[in-house]
Amino acid sequence: MRELLPPDSSFSLRQQPGRWLRKQLLTHDHLVIVTPSTIPESLWRQLPAELQGLSGTVRRLGKAGQRQLLAAHLPPGTRVTLARLPAVPADGSGTCMHALLRFGGQVAAEALSEKPKQLALLLLGVPEAEQPRVAGSLLLGLHAHHLPLPQFRSKPRLSPLARVTLLGAERELDLERVMIEAEALHLVRWLTSLPANHLDAGNYRELARTLAKRHGWSFRFHDQGELRRLGAGAFLAVAQGNGPGSEAGIVRLRYRPDGRRSKPDIALVGKGIIFDTGGVNLKPFRAMLDMHQDMSGSAVALGLLLALTRLKSRLAVDCYLAITENRIGPAAVKPRDVIRALDGTTIEMIHTDAEGRLVLADTLALAGREKPSMICDFATLTGSCVHAVSERYSGVFSNRPALHGPLVMAGQASGERLWPFPLDPDFDDDLDSSVADVLQCAVDAPADHILAARFLQRFVPADTTWVHMDLSSASRRQGLGQVPGGATGFGIRCMLALLVDQREAVGQALGH
Repeated sequence: MRELLPPDSSFSLRQQPGRWLRKQLLTHDHLVIVTPSTIPESLWRQLPAELQGLSGTVRRLGKAGQRQLLAAHLPPGTRVTLARLPAVPADGSGTCMHALLRFGGQVAAEALSEKPKQLALLLLGVPEAEQPRVAGSLLLGLHAHHLPLPQFRSKPRLSPLARVTLLGAERELDLERVMIEAEALHLVRWLTSLPANHLDAGNYRELARTLAKRHGWSFRFHDQGELRRLGAGAFLAVAQGNGPGSEAGIVRLRYRPDGRRSKPDIALVGKGIIFDTGGVNLKPFRAMLDMHQDMSGSAVALGLLLALTRLKSRLAVDCYLAITENRIGPAAVKPRDVIRALDGTTIEMIHTDAEGRLVLADTLALAGREKPSMICDFATLTGSCVHAVSERYSGVFSNRPALHGPLVMAGQASGERLWPFPLDPDFDDDLDSSVADVLQCAVDAPADHILAARFLQRFVPADTTWVHMDLSSASRRQGLGQVPGGATGFGIRCMLALLVDQREAVGQALGH
């Protein structure tokens, strides 16, 4: 499975806090000098004389407000990028994390354009309180632009960056969390970018098994035979179009701190549709082109499990990957078919391209049998969520409205912005069926992202806290935050902010 997992091509990080010397700047191929948005004369006087002549140019550019980056050189050939931080809002709220991530991505793109092997980041005049966030955004940007995504060229294009040195911080910064986040983000982006003929169902299962052995997780695979015995008719309705020999199924991974046996604190559930044709309701060409990315929810669940493990979290975690294709064929499910889910709910099929909620229904029910305190699911589920919040945000839903505030705060703190939607019971009116317990989706009703969440909520135990993330931000052609165009890895940082940084706030919101 080595060729299906991202190669270990990260750069090493070295920190040299406190005072710095001019000769330290000249030992690198590229130097990035990060300054406040307004650069006082006292800062200019700290720079080598060769760069002080740029001060007038920077002031003019600052007034025009059109550029944040300037390039110059120091002898004997060190290229220099002068990068000014985004302006602090007048309300004193501080620079938002999303703006810092965008800044980190822009700086990384400029700094890596010359393909340096040794790169230095100099924090010049950055307030001490802001240094961890600024350094973190720069490192996340460098990882996103440096680490390769899957390539199948005969001569792959690789970045030669081997070492990054951080200069100018007041003290050595704790950047372990950032590096772990970068690793998890890259795993999500890598898996989401793999073509479906490489990341097929069997390979995905074995990849998960390989990671389980590497990180000490228990591994179980519910194949189609077992799912049939369990009565998981919603999942199997999607998988039946794959034809004979399909290796579709549900992977369950389990992480327990110190190996202790206990019920899960949290279950992570991910939609793993490794390719989505739309089924009988076939997608048009452009809509089908990137449907190898429809498994990104499962990649987020897997990446989040990796990050929590690497952080040595005290949470007991179960992780479920619902892996199948959604194909067209003689055996494919059809509109108006009636199927029975794992919990006994009967479902009237309406549209075969609304398959994600079917595989999640049975997987949520399966996860709920273990009685976790909390279930979080991740899925590229609906186009209507993209229409509602664009690809810049992702939508979130919860059966505990008290979590809306912590979810929004987690999005703001991480730079992965979230927007909560309502789950009022009267939305169920649009899912009434005359022949089954529930419609899979409505024929004409608007707000399909809300209806999909109402449908999924049926399969979550009422006494279990539940968060559903509709990943409208899973991929963006223009890039998002620090990440260049394509798969974004969205979901890792905001969920870590919720589960790690806001555990107390989450507990209070839930009355614990």
